[in-house]
Amino acid sequence: MFPRQMLRTAPSTVGRHGTSELRTYFTRNLSSTPVSVAVTSEELATKRLGWHNLELATRALHRDGLVVLQDVIEHPKLDELNRVMVQDALRLQALGDHGPFNYNKGNIQQDPPMTETHFEPSIFLNPLATQVTTSVLGPKPRLAFMSGNSALPPVPGTMPQSQPVHTDADFDHPESPFALVVNVPLVDMGINNGSTEVWLGTHNVTSMAAQEGKQGDRASGRIAKHLLEQRKQERAPCQPLVKKGSIVIRDLRLWHAGKPNFSDDVRVMLAMIHFAPWYRNAMTIEFSRDLETVLDRKGSELSIQRKFVTEQAILDGYLSRGYGNSYNFDQESRLEHF
Repeated sequence: MFPRQMLRTAPSTVGRHGTSELRTYFTRNLSSTPVSVAVTSEELATKRLGWHNLELATRALHRDGLVVLQDVIEHPKLDELNRVMVQDALRLQALGDHGPFNYNKGNIQQDPPMTETHFEPSIFLNPLATQVTTSVLGPKPRLAFMSGNSALPPVPGTMPQSQPVHTDADFDHPESPFALVVNVPLVDMGINNGSTEVWLGTHNVTSMAAQEGKQGDRASGRIAKHLLEQRKQERAPCQPLVKKGSIVIRDLRLWHAGKPNFSDDVRVMLAMIHFAPWYRNAMTIEFSRDLETVLDRKGSELSIQRKFVTEQAILDGYLSRGYGNSYNFDQESRLEHF
């Protein structure tokens, strides 16, 4: 919920530092824990959020850059996909230096197999998630990315590692919301198995000036350390507990970091990106041809940037994709002098 004191008007006297003190006043009165929307049984049945929960999710994304929709996917549907992707994650981990790791080898980029056998619309095309992203981005967001991040238990002889705090928007991006990441953890996600550390509200203050590293490099998008220390004093980061069956929706610009997995099990979290309809990202997703009817029917509220190939082509290639920062989330023909 949005407590009343979080939304109150700031004092008219903000001191000699002006807007800086005003910003600090607001952030120090905000929780570091994300807003979690308790979706009702009626909303699950109709596959539509009511106005109250839609407002809550929309305002949380604008203010915090992240919101959680609680327990909206049936657990058995997650279990089968998790079984397959855990096996795949161990295969990718075995590649070592040649694997699609993100910043360190404890976190890998991992695609799900986009075949009819493994495709579950309530996971990949969830209507409640789409309703929220549409509320923020506009009608028919562009679905142009479908992948996942897996936190791996450390192999013997290695120390658990954290990613540097970074933003996925490692390019000169718009200041308004243009891309939302729809994350689906396949199991309960907490500190013990590498829940992502999030820095709420940073999507509204970040820019290229805050970043280190060249776009496309494996370690791009890192946030300068002095800015992290400053932000901690205003609003500390958080590693939230996210229950299995929930969906996390995150602004692409938000500062975050993958954390170590201290458990004995791989933690898989899917990542689909919805871009604003006006945002001209050129990526496409490869699907098996037998999914065309499902995508047309279940994904009608999205503009899915898709390419159809044979099922065998999917199975031969889905574990040969790049690491996270190798993908280009920028847009074509962008406004140069806005």
